[in-house]
Amino acid sequence: MSSDKIQHARQSFFSKGVVPRGLISQPILRSWNRCAALGLEGRANSLPEPLTSHEFAASAEEAELFRRLCRPEIEALYADAQATDSIVILTNAQGLVLDTLGSLGFAQRAARVALMPGVPWSEQNVGTNAIGTALAESCPIEVRGAEHYLECNRILSCSATPIIGPHGNVLGVLDLSGPADVHHAHALGLVRLAAEQIEHRFFEHGFEHADIVRFHTDPAMLGTPREGILVFEDGRLKAANRQGLHFVGRTFDALGRTTWDDLFQNGVAALADTGALKRCDGVPLRGRLDQRKRSTVSTLRSNKAVPPTNVAPIFNSETHKALTRAVRLIDADVPVLVWGETGTGKEVFARAVHGGSARAGKPFVAVNCAAFPETLMEAELFGYQAGAFTGARTGGSKGHLREADGGVLFLDEIGDMPLALQTKLLRVLQEREVVPLGGSRAVPVDFTLICATNRNLSELVQSGGFRSDLYFRIAQYTIELQPLRSRADRRQLIDEVWKCLGAAGRNVRLEEECRERLSTYAWPGNFRQLVGCLRAMLALGEPGDRLGIDALPPDVRLAADAVGPLPVKKAEPHPATLDSMTMAAMRNALEAAEGNVSRAARRLGISRSTLYRRLQGNA
Repeated sequence: MSSDKIQHARQSFFSKGVVPRGLISQPILRSWNRCAALGLEGRANSLPEPLTSHEFAASAEEAELFRRLCRPEIEALYADAQATDSIVILTNAQGLVLDTLGSLGFAQRAARVALMPGVPWSEQNVGTNAIGTALAESCPIEVRGAEHYLECNRILSCSATPIIGPHGNVLGVLDLSGPADVHHAHALGLVRLAAEQIEHRFFEHGFEHADIVRFHTDPAMLGTPREGILVFEDGRLKAANRQGLHFVGRTFDALGRTTWDDLFQNGVAALADTGALKRCDGVPLRGRLDQRKRSTVSTLRSNKAVPPTNVAPIFNSETHKALTRAVRLIDADVPVLVWGETGTGKEVFARAVHGGSARAGKPFVAVNCAAFPETLMEAELFGYQAGAFTGARTGGSKGHLREADGGVLFLDEIGDMPLALQTKLLRVLQEREVVPLGGSRAVPVDFTLICATNRNLSELVQSGGFRSDLYFRIAQYTIELQPLRSRADRRQLIDEVWKCLGAAGRNVRLEEECRERLSTYAWPGNFRQLVGCLRAMLALGEPGDRLGIDALPPDVRLAADAVGPLPVKKAEPHPATLDSMTMAAMRNALEAAEGNVSRAARRLGISRSTLYRRLQGNA
């Protein structure tokens, strides 16, 4: 919609109360009418009042599980938000902003119109806007520039979609907002795909004693966010995702009132045996019955470390070998350090290790050490007692370390952890117990550790930015993940990712020239950039489209390196052996202690005799 048409529509609406047909979309017009009925003034510049710290803490606590379930998609959209000078926003079901992540420059500008955590963005508070209007219309929506009811919000271009829970209730809104003077062609498609992935993840927990049916018309779509999901208890439909209801021609109103026999000709046993499913009208489907509720896996598991078979397509044979080694190490309680450039799939690898380990049935807790301010990281990691600090939750918090008890703790971007917290983490790893903030009693913890970084930790140790004793504790085995540009199977990889995103279900294909350009691009953002690019292309493609080079994002289409892989200097790897690193750290500590062996030993956290012995043995 052109800005001139929107301006014409505004003038007509605010002067005459009507808008000529075709100037703005019907959802925007309905929203304007709702705002007018509320008595909102279009030229008002009054900003919504944020909640008090106590009120926001209570609302944030109530939505904590929801926020954590959404965090992987928020971080996945983060790269896109940076590239377009935008921010990713998550709200609760009332439009209260819970979380933001993205361009710092635009975040500061957005804060001027109160687009920040703790501020309600319902239509009643700020008029027509993507968050509030998506909630009011119960559908994805884009609101650009002057389409916002309040003139002060014209600096924004926002795309938002509601996030629907398994029982049909709206849990919140995912939004991508940027400056109105920048064209955000991919934004709405990206947030819709991200919302689908979030909604798909909701079925991983909470239905352990139900029959979970995953199905699709295309068997290739099973296991992807495009699969249909129906949950039955005692033969009655209790929960579902939107795709599942669409496949059987129902809405969320069917929950609690529809039985298996109302939907399918064959029974649960036939599905479990053959994977075949047939609707009551005779339409064939393919599916599987989720068996996780019969969770005796951990007690019946073979001692042989076998990595999961259904892993992301970014894994090639070399990565699979590394995965097998990592599973064996984790089962032996040996910490693993995963090293690789940004976007190489370090968390995907860590989750696959967890899934193949003896702790697969226990928690996997992922913590991005670069995502928290230093003042909050300690509380997030170690937990806190009620009243430990201003704004603390009423009942306190367990913290991520205790949440990982029995399972796997994944510390991403470990190189960004402040030195003070490194000391406390080292003590937890040594003592196997944690003391929450404001508490005095140590609580035992049992988790195995996977860390990841895109930084050279050995250089950080040399410069004093990372503790050598913690390095030795977490890097007992290091695995390096390849950057995408070094993969010889890029074309096959692109085809597999395209398939996993659900392109076949929409009958959208890539032309040969487009595949060639994709396979020869350097991908400085690695797999994260590739997946984001393909998601955007799929979101913009129409069913039956054959996408050529013109469908590529401009940076990929016009890149000078599109005719061949860009020769990028490989980052310096970690030292070949821990022994050389150990000796370097000891000599540095001794030099810093001006030759005082006792002081150097205390600095390293080892005994004086050990320091003497190692130095003399390598003299």
